Amino acid sequence: MNKPIVAIVGRPNVGKSTLFNRIGKKRVSIVEDMPGVTRDRIYLDAEWLGHEFTMIDTGGIELETDDRILTAIRHQAQLAIEEADVILFIVDGKTGVTTSDEEVSNILRNTRKPVLLVVNKVDTIKDNHEIYEFYNLGLGDPIPVSAANILNLGDLLDKVIESLPTQAETEEESDEIKVAVIGRPNVGKSSLVNALIGEERVIVSDIAGTTRDAIDTHFVKDDTKFVLIDTAGMRRKGKIELPVERYSVIRSLRAVDRADVVLVVIDAAEGITEQDKKIAGYAHEAGKASVIVVNKWDLVEKDSKTSLRYTESIRSELGFMQYSPVVFTSALTRQRVTRLTELAKFVAEQHSMRVSTSVLNQVIEDAVAINPPPSAHGRRLKIYFATQPDVRPPTFIFFVNDPETMHFSYLRFLENKLRESFGFEGTPLKLVVRGKKEKDE
Repeated sequence: MNKPIVAIVGRPNVGKSTLFNRIGKKRVSIVEDMPGVTRDRIYLDAEWLGHEFTMIDTGGIELETDDRILTAIRHQAQLAIEEADVILFIVDGKTGVTTSDEEVSNILRNTRKPVLLVVNKVDTIKDNHEIYEFYNLGLGDPIPVSAANILNLGDLLDKVIESLPTQAETEEESDEIKVAVIGRPNVGKSSLVNALIGEERVIVSDIAGTTRDAIDTHFVKDDTKFVLIDTAGMRRKGKIELPVERYSVIRSLRAVDRADVVLVVIDAAEGITEQDKKIAGYAHEAGKASVIVVNKWDLVEKDSKTSLRYTESIRSELGFMQYSPVVFTSALTRQRVTRLTELAKFVAEQHSMRVSTSVLNQVIEDAVAINPPPSAHGRRLKIYFATQPDVRPPTFIFFVNDPETMHFSYLRFLENKLRESFGFEGTPLKLVVRGKKEKDE
């Protein structure tokens, strides 16, 4: 199911990024820091009162403005209109209404998307009188908040939830494997899709980002049904000119959420960029099965160890995706393209693998015998029991005497033992530690 997208829009210095970060700390899916995950975040997966959504910080996106601030925030507003389900328009309660605020409100009033007018920097209830002039923007009741002081954020999130689209139409379970093809513009995503299905179903151009929307292509290969989701590139000419490299993450979000398997496409000639890390990082954090596809391999000068060196570089740069198989392809020559459907099917099966409780606990018992758990604060960790309650991704719960004594490195050791014993190639694993009392409840 797609997660709704909530975009934060506003002129500089109104507190967009502060609000983004505060909401992230208040109630967000916690993801452990892993080597190679970029720290420059423009999105977060949030949850409030049981409702999940993805929040976009447009203030965290670099715009080529040449000091043309008004043009930049117009771009932000237009991006939100096109990509988001709910728009948070942030204004400054201390400064009052500005010309820039009026310009953006003119754009937002013409959209059919829900727009919440958020007056930031209202530090106390006594300051509520500062919000009245914002009624002149014609965007409904202003919502006073203080991102810095975490004031009224709960009420704001309640309003966000009320504005989210209803999930009346959920995707039906099917026997098709949904494969999202994601990556930076011009890495050859559409060419790979065409090579896979054997016909020109997706427009291909050497102009970066000629695909407008995510396009679904249904096909059958070796009696297996697939749906290929080719993610969007840059908007059609005549739309807004935006720095396409900065926005490719946003355009991949929905496709990743819908997918069973993600093909992370990298340009072999350019190598891994920070943008590649952002895109791959979202797939990892979403718990999706994945394959790293190094495309345009025909353009690389090679010797007997080129692919080995390239793989080592990928493992170093994408340290959080050690589990993903790497395949070197050329959409132009169709080199190894047929391997992609084989790998997609394989990692989808790994993603759905379930281990019996008895076999699982035997593996954990053997692992503990080889490498006894560590001690902390005078207490030694004891693992009583393990179970796998869920798949996609495979999720394991370890019941222990004291969760605080479970060191990150030992949890990683247990994950490695699970992979050695069962494979789980191409899929992240979710490991949860609970105390003994939680087991008994």
